[in-house]
Amino acid sequence: MISAIPLMLVPFALYNLAMIGLFGAAPGIFDAEMLAFTMVSGARWGLTFGDLLIVAALALLFVEILKATRISSKAIVDHMLSLVVFLAFLVEFLLVAPAASRVFFILMTISFIDVIAGFAVSMRTASRDVSIGL
Repeated sequence: MISAIPLMLVPFALYNLAMIGLFGAAPGIFDAEMLAFTMVSGARWGLTFGDLLIVAALALLFVEILKATRISSKAIVDHMLSLVVFLAFLVEFLLVAPAASRVFFILMTISFIDVIAGFAVSMRTASRDVSIGL
């Protein structure tokens, strides 16, 4: 049943843990640069904590879409739980002031795409699984 847990719960939890300062971080942790590289051109390229969280969420979205291709009762539970996670994102975005940020909005959008893509892929896969016996 653990495979039915929506992976978008991970960035949601990490954002909330960082938002309440559990990592001992300042309120501006999402703008804090975590990695920086000097390119061959001499330009400096950096990634913030928020950027890394978005990249991780996109990687998890890929795994979620792969999970949507399976046909089982776990897939239905996974889609319903993904919808609950999206609704949690939406409610928090609307009601919690620190969640009204660019990073959280992008994470919420990724969660919405997870819900829509999961249902679309499941319906498409299920329609191919129908066999007509004569």
